[in-house]
Amino acid sequence: MADPLNVELVAADRTVWSGEADMVIARTADGDIGILPGHAPVLGVLVPGPVQIRQPEGTVVAAVHGGFLSVADNRVGILAELVELADEIDLGRAQQALDRSAGQDDDEDATAAAARAQARIRARGLAG
Repeated sequence: MADPLNVELVAADRTVWSGEADMVIARTADGDIGILPGHAPVLGVLVPGPVQIRQPEGTVVAAVHGGFLSVADNRVGILAELVELADEIDLGRAQQALDRSAGQDDDEDATAAAARAQARIRARGLAG
C-alpha cells in the first residue's frame, strides 16, 4: 500500500486541519481534481467550493473560498483566504446569503457572495 498523503488545510489566519489522508478532492479553475498517493506534482488555483479529505475513519469536508492547491511528494497543501469546516457552517445563514444575492447578477460583490454561499451549502451537504 502507498504511503498516505500528508495534508495541510490552511486559512490566512490559522491551520484549519492537518493530518494524513487517502485522498483529497478539490475544485480548481480547471474543474474538480482528485489527489491520491503518488500523484504527480501540481499547482492549481482553487475556486469557491467544497474540499473533501478522505481518511479511513471518515471524511473531513470544508468550504474553501479561493486559494491554491499544491501537490508534491505525497504532500498536499491547500491555502485559502477563508476556510470553513462543514460542521461549523450554519446552513440557514448560508441559504439567507444566497437568497440575498439572487437577482444581482451585475453586482460583482453579490456574485462573489453567492459563490461563497453556494460553496458553504455544498460543503454542508457533503458532510451529511
